[in-house]
Amino acid sequence: MTERALATLKGADVVAAEDTRVTRGLLTHFGIGAKKLVSVRAHNERGEAARVVAWIREGKSVAFVSDAGTPAVSDPGARLVDATRAAGLPVFPVPGASALTAALSASGIESDGVVFAGFLPAKGAERRERLADLAAGPWAIVLFEAPHRVAQTLADLHASLGERDVVIAREITKKFEAIARVPLAGAREWVEADDDRRRGEFVLVVEGRPVARDAAFDLTKVLETLLAELPVRQAVALATKITGGKRNEIYAAALAMKKQI
Repeated sequence: MTERALATLKGADVVAAEDTRVTRGLLTHFGIGAKKLVSVRAHNERGEAARVVAWIREGKSVAFVSDAGTPAVSDPGARLVDATRAAGLPVFPVPGASALTAALSASGIESDGVVFAGFLPAKGAERRERLADLAAGPWAIVLFEAPHRVAQTLADLHASLGERDVVIAREITKKFEAIARVPLAGAREWVEADDDRRRGEFVLVVEGRPVARDAAFDLTKVLETLLAELPVRQAVALATKITGGKRNEIYAAALAMKKQI
């Protein structure tokens, strides 16, 4: 809990909460006095957003709190933020601990990019389609998962993504935090081998898919085309991305070709 978050809660006229019981406990724990607490959760968010907008227009400050994690990141809040911004009113993020970035930083998985997929659909065609979309990309994948579904999700990830490693991060920043890197092929068996490995809230970080370079690319033709339109530096940068070759070698080839032009 950051000092800024505490100051925000102390100064707010209204605290909108995913679950007022949870947030009341939070306020009590930190000795924050009585506040107007209102429930803004998934099933009533769109309607309650109008009330929040009205309060802000009256000059009141409203803080929104989700039960855990970050509002609007696999949690309610996006509709509330959208309605507030659509009304021309400011929205200020108050960052705190994030399971997403914490798990990434401790995963040791290197990647040129990351796809955050939140929670997968529970089952059916929608789940299969989402997994197929994730498998098609080259990036590392980050998912949230609940304890009762984590074993099946690991099995489905292996079936869809193939032979990759997965970092299983459990209870990030909490007392029973645990982080392990295992092959997807044995990940389901690994979590099922110990009941404790299926307890808590999970972040799964899956290795990205190695990008297969097309050996058919003709470096000479690529460079000739690019050098006809671009300076050497830009042509080399693009040729490196297109062919997957080594920059120094491509730069030397570009200089040699430039001298012949």
